[in-house]
Amino acid sequence: WQICFSEFVLQGFSSFHEHKLTLFVVFLTLYLFTLAGNVIIVTIISIDRHLHTPMYFFLAVLSTSETVYTLVVVPRMLSSLVGLSQPISLVGCATQMFFFITLAINNCFLLTAMGYDRYVAICNPLRYTVIMNKRVCAQLGWGACSIGLLVATIQISCVFRLPFCDREVAHYFCDIRPVMKLSCVDTTVHDIINVIVSSLVIVVPMGLVFISYVLIISTILKIASAEGRKKAFATCASHLTVVVVHYGCASTAYLKPKSENTQDQDQLISVTYTVFTPLLNPVVYTLRNKEVKDALLRVIGKKPLG
Repeated sequence: WQICFSEFVLQGFSSFHEHKLTLFVVFLTLYLFTLAGNVIIVTIISIDRHLHTPMYFFLAVLSTSETVYTLVVVPRMLSSLVGLSQPISLVGCATQMFFFITLAINNCFLLTAMGYDRYVAICNPLRYTVIMNKRVCAQLGWGACSIGLLVATIQISCVFRLPFCDREVAHYFCDIRPVMKLSCVDTTVHDIINVIVSSLVIVVPMGLVFISYVLIISTILKIASAEGRKKAFATCASHLTVVVVHYGCASTAYLKPKSENTQDQDQLISVTYTVFTPLLNPVVYTLRNKEVKDALLRVIGKKPLG
């Protein structure tokens, strides 16, 4: 078997032809809000000394990762909504898939690091600054990125060793399953490997966050004052909201049987984690987080810097 072409063609939202203009406007608006929101978060955290803490360090890294994550997928998706077809070279497809996988996994493990940070802050507050020092934070950040790079390298190597007999990718970006469907050979082994890898990079960090929050809630319930319990819960609310939506979307997309949904349903599920989920960080961490809102007011000069 030999590859007899040098590019794929992304079908995009071909089934939604009559609604392409509406989808373009909606997705472009959400994308601009996502970019603006994440840039604002990173800027505020960088320049406001009140936010120079481990929790906001991880938030800044997550926002940066989410920004690049959307840049990998959304611009090409938007262009497909105003064009007829979207050719992409094999190298371009592999590159897009590599960065998508790397950043998606990176985000999963960054949320786990943020969960660990909340666990230490609430369950071991007296040693918080010792445990969550700059070196540990940097190691957790690099660890999350390294896992993403390693898994992406392995998966890309497996997928692009396959012989391809079709060039029409039934998706708006080069995701693993739609590309593997173009192979001339049986991909059962690759599908099993993909499910195992997906399970590990979703279930393991999700399980670690779950354990963290079991311990956190157990500690919070032991706090004597109602005000103390409320304050402790408030410090975790934003992170927990992002975690539930992020892992929920990832599980729906990658842990379900591959034949369970139609192509249109798969694309709609993909939209949730490539367009809507990245918008979650700026919305949740600015609307629900008092410290970030106060920092924003200080930056724009409507609150004293004290």
